[in-house]
Amino acid sequence: MKAWRRLSKSVSPNGRTVELHIDADVLAMNVNGRACRSIWRDDNGRVMIIDQTRLPHDFECLAIDTLEDAEIAIRDMQVRGAPLIGACAAYGLALALKKGDVDIDQACSRLLATRPTAVNLSWALNRLRHHLSEQPATANQVAAAFGEADRIANEDVAINSRIGDHGLELIRRRFETTDSTVNILTHCNAGWLATVDWGTALAPIYKAHDAKIPVHVWVDETRPRNQGAALTTWELMNHGVPCTLIADNAGGHLMQQGQVDLCIVGSDRTIANGDVCNKIGTYLKALAAYDNNVPFYVALPTSTIDRDLADSNGIPIEERNPREVLEITGANGELRSSICVAPTGTRAANPAFDITPARLVTGYITELGAGRLPDL
Repeated sequence: MKAWRRLSKSVSPNGRTVELHIDADVLAMNVNGRACRSIWRDDNGRVMIIDQTRLPHDFECLAIDTLEDAEIAIRDMQVRGAPLIGACAAYGLALALKKGDVDIDQACSRLLATRPTAVNLSWALNRLRHHLSEQPATANQVAAAFGEADRIANEDVAINSRIGDHGLELIRRRFETTDSTVNILTHCNAGWLATVDWGTALAPIYKAHDAKIPVHVWVDETRPRNQGAALTTWELMNHGVPCTLIADNAGGHLMQQGQVDLCIVGSDRTIANGDVCNKIGTYLKALAAYDNNVPFYVALPTSTIDRDLADSNGIPIEERNPREVLEITGANGELRSSICVAPTGTRAANPAFDITPARLVTGYITELGAGRLPDL
């Protein structure tokens, strides 16, 4: 893997400047003891990804060489998670320019159609288009595009590390009041596999674990694609964080039994009033947390905040293939297969996201701090 240089950059989300610093060796992603990223450019400049559809049974990396490759990777969830989708889309547009004779607007439209819910996708593409529009006519657009895509990826690492720092303090305060293991429930996968590195909801957990604070994670399986079972458990175990996989419907029971100290989830889009769009099932966890007085936090980079929508009814909810509900995929040795779990002819609906109202959210953890949703 390509060596990553020290990043020291001012990021100004709508006028607010934050100094971000990250070192090459300060990475959370740990695969068999080796630091890694979910997307990177290798020594030959090729864009590489971890094929997340192969996890947890196989660890395979793929090259993204064309716009079409990027479309497939996002649509088929070889990459997933709002921040990572944004970074992959930025590289996809750069690859389209590299091929030549490309209509930028058409390329962006194709990428935007792959996963409509995650706002980071449009955010990254708009940023890249704006950057290219500011380049002199004689500038090398391809080099400029790849350079900006690299910056988006590098900044994501630094931003998520900052999210981890702010969330760490919430976990530390909880530990100091109880002097016992802090039990955290999370939903879906909002770790380093959902971002370029560190993650959003899991970043505070990695920071707490590394700070020797005893933490334990209840991992929702997250049907129908089982991102919790397949991805969150895999990365937590690689990092050495104690965790227990639970059925999606077990969280409320654990809260009633006093076995959950706090919930931390990610976000694919959060609107100005604080409503959160996240993986289907998040809303039910928020309701259970509210009923049991369990703090419920949403961890997100400010790039995931959609200031243009005033009403969460305007968020497009992705409807995925019903087969994901009707079938389950697993591995038996080297054989991977899908097995039908419902009677032949069963109709299925598969909305991929739901909306958690702001009234159910205890606080938001961003690179700017923890508490209220920041005014940008």
